[in-house]
Amino acid sequence: MAVDIYGGTVSPSTALSTNGQTGTTYTLVLTDANNTMVELSNTSGIALTVPLNSSVAFPVGSQVHIMQTNSGQVTVAGASGVTVNGTPGLKLRTQWSVASLVKRGTDSWVLFGDVTN
Repeated sequence: MAVDIYGGTVSPSTALSTNGQTGTTYTLVLTDANNTMVELSNTSGIALTVPLNSSVAFPVGSQVHIMQTNSGQVTVAGASGVTVNGTPGLKLRTQWSVASLVKRGTDSWVLFGDVTN
């Protein structure tokens, strides 16, 4: 199958980089979007916060990949005014669980992957 491309360039995809976090809290930053895996590692629970668009303006459609690399369970929550939807819940299930956040609107996100209540 042939693909014609007009008026642009094609670049190879970049490798996934990592952002290792070892604290019990972390708020997403713009560089966490798309080709980054946020690796969260602690033996205590970890609160991951999705910031307001007015604080960190992720473009709609941005993806943030997260991984729990230790026994401290990761809980995802939106800052006040941010809605994060996910089913069955907003916690990563166990060590080595991986999930993704996708921005759907100004302050609206969805979490999917290996999640639990």
